[in-house]
Amino acid sequence: MEQLNALDAGFLMAEDSDRNVSLAIGGIAIIDGSAPNYGQFKDILAERIRAIPRCTQLLRTQPFDLGPPIWVDDPGFDLGRHVRRLALPRPGDDAELFRVVADVLEHRLDRDRPLWECWVIEGLKGNRWAILMKIHHCMADGVSATRILTRLCDDVDGDAFTRVVAAKKTVAAHPHLKPVPDLIPRSNPFDDIWQAATNITAAAARTVTGAAEIAAGLLRPATRSSLVGPVTAMRRYRAVRVPLADVEQVCRKFDVTINDVALTAITEGFRAVLLHRGEQPRPDSLRTLVPVSVRSPDALDKPGNRLSVMLPYLPVEQDDPIQQLRAVHSRLTRAKDGGQRQAGNVAVSAANYIPFMLSSWVIRFLTRLPQRGIVTLATNVPGPRRQLEMMGRKVARLLPIPPIALRLRTGVAVLSYADDLVFGITADYDAGADVEELANGIEMAVGRLEMLSQDSVLLFAK
Repeated sequence: MEQLNALDAGFLMAEDSDRNVSLAIGGIAIIDGSAPNYGQFKDILAERIRAIPRCTQLLRTQPFDLGPPIWVDDPGFDLGRHVRRLALPRPGDDAELFRVVADVLEHRLDRDRPLWECWVIEGLKGNRWAILMKIHHCMADGVSATRILTRLCDDVDGDAFTRVVAAKKTVAAHPHLKPVPDLIPRSNPFDDIWQAATNITAAAARTVTGAAEIAAGLLRPATRSSLVGPVTAMRRYRAVRVPLADVEQVCRKFDVTINDVALTAITEGFRAVLLHRGEQPRPDSLRTLVPVSVRSPDALDKPGNRLSVMLPYLPVEQDDPIQQLRAVHSRLTRAKDGGQRQAGNVAVSAANYIPFMLSSWVIRFLTRLPQRGIVTLATNVPGPRRQLEMMGRKVARLLPIPPIALRLRTGVAVLSYADDLVFGITADYDAGADVEELANGIEMAVGRLEMLSQDSVLLFAK
């Protein structure tokens, strides 16, 4: 039996704090060809689900929170309780698919059963069908949820997440691949001790600074905005695809990361929303919760959440795309160097050493406070870099599904898959009627940056 850690349990408590919230995440796989025989699909799914232990386990809670909930095997596990089947009404286009996804998101998962559902959606336009996988956030974060979804596909191995690099290209052409430095022994061992002590002191100082920045971000109210407030029980969902090659072109031209470009596109999307609502974008209008994975390479397939956070302001006040990109890059760099990621990781780890009754009381209290410091969620997860197959059929698209909670009326999840970078948007139904403005703003922002990256005159001033 395995216990929930404080972070995983926190997602259950955050859901408990608002009856209109369902803290499930997931993804949609859109698959070429006609849907397979339903019975055959269930047989294959049953075999693959059995290889993911958490999918056949349920949570057993302790009375009065005397101890953390425990994962136990479900003695009556029945796949039929987790697999649903439906067909889209004609014409079966994206609008109909997104409407169904929003409906599925509105309903909470049954805590008396393993915390996941799988929906087989038939009748998609262009002779396609889809699988919608919905998983409670206490069971997985974005990285582990993506791994679970891909493990349901055919013959998936670790290479699915590795980008194929042409043999002729050198390490210098790929800045993520750095040569191992020569190991030169020091003449004085005290130099090593002094350097280690200096590094530890600097890391501690950064962590303290980062903790102060996170605390300030949580306690300081954001500018009054329609983007923050109570959520209803209904949802809207949209997805936007952009060519990954265009994003990488921008990265090469301006020496930034894919995450920088994605957050810049999200910035422009929210700027469009604010202007559409008649609200003036300000420097403090969009403090954003940016989850950061702290998984080690050997824990990529482990269940649960292994996250820290950063809380940057996205520069919606800027109307120039290059200035936006510069600001996003510098603010994320400053947040990383300032220790926010380290502080969040330390806080999450420390919570596991506090008696669960005390930590659960604190978490329940905090999740019921009307937070006003954070405006939205933006999370980026690296997905499979080659196309997957399901029952011999090509998985044409993967769309991520983020949650919304704690008065955040809109969340954006970014997922790379094969040749695409995909933005999945979940919004409150009442407060997100203009979700198309956000989706269109994201798509237009990437297009503008790609066009500007082709202009050899522009220089990116660091």
